[in-house]
Amino acid sequence: MSAAAAVPDPVSVQPVVAPLTNAALFLVGTVEPGGEDAVREVLPDLAAVARSLGFRYPDAGLACVTGFGSAVWDRLFDGPRPARLHPFQELRGRLHHAPATPGDVLLHIRAERMDVCFEWAAQLLTKLGGALRIVDETHGFRYLDHRDLLGFVDGTENPVGDDARSAALVGAEDPEFEGGSYVVVQKYLHDLTSWNALSVEEQERVIGRTKLDDVEFPDDEKPADSHLALNTITDPDGTERDILRANMPFGNFGQGEFGTYFIGYAADPDVTERMLRNMFLGDPPGTHDRILDFSTPVTGNLFFAPRADFLDSPPPPPALIRAADRPEPVSAPVRQEPVVAGSDHGSLRIGSLQESAQ
Repeated sequence: MSAAAAVPDPVSVQPVVAPLTNAALFLVGTVEPGGEDAVREVLPDLAAVARSLGFRYPDAGLACVTGFGSAVWDRLFDGPRPARLHPFQELRGRLHHAPATPGDVLLHIRAERMDVCFEWAAQLLTKLGGALRIVDETHGFRYLDHRDLLGFVDGTENPVGDDARSAALVGAEDPEFEGGSYVVVQKYLHDLTSWNALSVEEQERVIGRTKLDDVEFPDDEKPADSHLALNTITDPDGTERDILRANMPFGNFGQGEFGTYFIGYAADPDVTERMLRNMFLGDPPGTHDRILDFSTPVTGNLFFAPRADFLDSPPPPPALIRAADRPEPVSAPVRQEPVVAGSDHGSLRIGSLQESAQ
């Protein structure tokens, strides 16, 4: 077994590799200055709230994952950091832009019922008081037979079983954080008017798969800029790399917003970042994934979801900073210069989601 696959027993990890559900609630928040202690104090309660709701509603399939951004990690925890945790990096291609947006804490809540998701979030946020300010809230739902709002089946290429655990969970290469996962989230808004103006045949060329029966085009028939043509990430030694996606569609008729909430878990964030560079900067540089002509990201964050036992008994607060002397923190990710066309490449597979079991 590879180092990446040698992950701890499932009882010690958060439910990253969990079956899809009918509902999901995605909350991204920033920790208010002075709110660090309140956030730390609530972490051991996360599992207890989930157990209580799970006992009362055993068929709901409740699963909750909590992650932390790079800017807030050192405000909350003393000791080592996850080896690959850093701010989400903005990307600017010739035509399309992947923004980096504020976000210290990710709460990914999923269940068969939205009311159970809501109750878990309500209990947690009540405990937090005003320490966590929600900057993005998205309510996802299962749509028909696992389709996205573009009308295509969403989930065919996701890894399952041991492959999913190997793709999503940190292994022995970072022993302090073995069993954790790097999480990239982006909220994509679809231009359904323009999309629906295309013929079915042209939509299929954008995706690289048939719409009705979900059959992938042969390699020699896929347009080079189609979504699936850019899906495979391969290392120089021929090893294919993957991530675990838990995407969900969402929609709001009153606001006219319809889209896909992309959430990708990875043992190494570089895999997801290579995928993003491929989509936005192109392969070769100057091209782009054609799905971006109809889907625009409005958020972008990178988080690390540590093991469950890390949350149950978190490290002490930063040792060299007394609570009364903490400088005013920055809740948004540290600003970096955007990556532009010419870097290395990969792809994201928006809408590639499939049920996985631990």
